[in-house]
Amino acid sequence: MKKLMLGNEALARGLYEAGCSFVSSYPGTPSTEITEYAAKYDEMYAEWAPNEKVAMESAFGACLSGKRSFCGMKHVGLNVAADPLFTISYTGVNAGMLIAVADDAGMHSSQNEQDSRHYAIAAKMPMLEPSDSAEAIEFAKLGYEISEKFDTAVLIKMCTRVAHSQSIVEENERILPEDKPYEKDGAKYIMMPGNAKKRHPIVEERTKALTEFAETSEINRIEKGTDSSIGIITSSTSYQYVKEVCGDKYSVLKLGMINPMPVEKIKNFAKSVDRVIVVEELDGIIQNHCSSIGVKTVGKEIFSNIGEFSQNLVAEKLSMAVNEYDKIDEEIPVRPPVMCAGCPHRGLFYTLKKNKLTVMGDIGCYTLGAVAPLSAIDATICMGASVSGLHGFNKASGGKKAVCVIGDSTFMHSGVTGLINIAYNDSASTVIILDNSITGMTGHQQNPTTGLNLKGDPAAKIDLETLCKAVGIKRVTVVDPYNLAETEKAIKEETATEEPSVIISRRPCALLKYVKHAGATKVESDKCVGCKACMKIGCPAISIKDGKAVIDTTLCTGCGVCSQLCKVGAIEKKEVTA
Repeated sequence: MKKLMLGNEALARGLYEAGCSFVSSYPGTPSTEITEYAAKYDEMYAEWAPNEKVAMESAFGACLSGKRSFCGMKHVGLNVAADPLFTISYTGVNAGMLIAVADDAGMHSSQNEQDSRHYAIAAKMPMLEPSDSAEAIEFAKLGYEISEKFDTAVLIKMCTRVAHSQSIVEENERILPEDKPYEKDGAKYIMMPGNAKKRHPIVEERTKALTEFAETSEINRIEKGTDSSIGIITSSTSYQYVKEVCGDKYSVLKLGMINPMPVEKIKNFAKSVDRVIVVEELDGIIQNHCSSIGVKTVGKEIFSNIGEFSQNLVAEKLSMAVNEYDKIDEEIPVRPPVMCAGCPHRGLFYTLKKNKLTVMGDIGCYTLGAVAPLSAIDATICMGASVSGLHGFNKASGGKKAVCVIGDSTFMHSGVTGLINIAYNDSASTVIILDNSITGMTGHQQNPTTGLNLKGDPAAKIDLETLCKAVGIKRVTVVDPYNLAETEKAIKEETATEEPSVIISRRPCALLKYVKHAGATKVESDKCVGCKACMKIGCPAISIKDGKAVIDTTLCTGCGVCSQLCKVGAIEKKEVTA
């Protein structure tokens, strides 16, 4: 049956049809939906792991047992999983193992724009790169075949446009392969130096064999054009742009296997045209390969290594016709991202700014605390870095005017080790855990603190207070961020102490379906003096019209934070229950 599918949904379908039995991932845009769709198939066990390293190691254990396995993550998540990645390349696999990594060119929801193809090259691991949903299914199946034939885990590189766009696919039946019996083999799987030295030459020979495979595989295909003046080598979404712009005019070498790349196929393609142009997003991986095998190309000389491409950009660089669109003459006002109305983080960030604290930030919804008018965050690096960075900042500066903020899911991902470091090294630092009872930024996924698993079934629930005390933190305080006075009192007390402490700012995400709101707050216009004190929290439900505060009742949840800022009592006070 043919149907439209998102790229991520199609990859999950490919896992199902290929007989995958075990899925472990950590959510991260644009990869999240792969695992969410995989969880809909009861034949596959699927879970959220605390972080990407754990997910990859779990998937390796499953493939070692004889079941086909999968783990998924976004590009920065692969940094977290890099440790097992490089060594799994040495050990190889038992049953097939796929690793999906989704890049985010354009940084729609990421803190950097790295190119994951570098990891495939550095780890000497094959990488497939689908350009649409149909290929996502096909490459998942092929990936398991390659994995088991060449004794290696296989990377599948997705990107925002392939992951989140739809194209036509054809569904097929699930074919479950026979389990591969596990046999103890220390020389292959125990990576102590003596064994690892013997495995490295095997990896190099495997790369040669995979290169030969790349020469003949149909996923690296030449599409003949009518004009031999230019030949284009491309992959992924860049291939789609090239075909939309050029049609059948120029010959195209479409690479579906991006590592290792063929040699003779590229050389022969180059001989068939007068000039070779490489079209690839981000870094010049294909172009560098061509250069290394003596094929002269033009690529990054005309195409940037920054941001996403588009049809018009490709057309412009290839001197083809550019589509003209009607333009709006009026200047469109900027619309920066903001925390939702009723977000429990807003009151906390207001309090941190009011007290002029240096705030080390982390990855999550609360990163928006850096945006005006709150402007309460000083640095954000990566998952868990707020806690470790806070320790370094305070130890080096000798003060305690800095605090850090980290979400409950991010704390479980990689914040707890930083807290252990704070306790172990007696750092006079205050860690603020923003417990909104969900993984918010990526779309409300469960995590080890919520008490539910990926499928919504009851699961072990980590008690944050007990965990913090168990690692050596004696001072643990829980506050409701809707209560500004309570929140400020705790912050002042904990930053005044000379020992490690934790504040848990606990209030569920306002968008969770089970959360009951007090109802929209009202402004008594005759009392409002237009002081704009309520605007300091940056709530999207509050605006000023005709010099008076106005609350949008379609957005307001009745959190009551704004009413606590109003000195003239113009904003209705509501009782907000937990």
